[in-house]
Amino acid sequence: MLRKAVRITVLSVAGLALMATLASAQNKISKPFSGAKVNGGTVTYSIRDGKPVLTLSDDFKVPDTPDPHWQVVDSKGTVFTLQRLGVKNLGDLAKDRINTSITLPAYVRDVAKVQIYCAWAEAVLGETTFDAPLMVMSR
Repeated sequence: MLRKAVRITVLSVAGLALMATLASAQNKISKPFSGAKVNGGTVTYSIRDGKPVLTLSDDFKVPDTPDPHWQVVDSKGTVFTLQRLGVKNLGDLAKDRINTSITLPAYVRDVAKVQIYCAWAEAVLGETTFDAPLMVMSR
């Protein structure tokens, strides 16, 4: 009976430690962006509603280029061009809007770099990294 109580206690403590580790791993802030057109601002990796999300910091300045996009590079060097950063207005019916957050698609398994990419010029405008590649939490 005593062994069972000790085992339950040890497993409970280990479970709490694992939960704390996972909770802290869910919010990671990158280094500042640097590049030809984007210098400054960071991106935060978090889990929202069970899905991995990247969010730009409030001090991020959108580059004045024709077609900036979110772009992610995984640890194998695979590049994923994702959503357009800005959404243009529709005949003055709505103001321009910036996609400051993006939910990572299921096919992105890890994140080594986050880039702002101009699809029109086919050029990386700026990029940032985390301390280590982030394993995307499964849904």
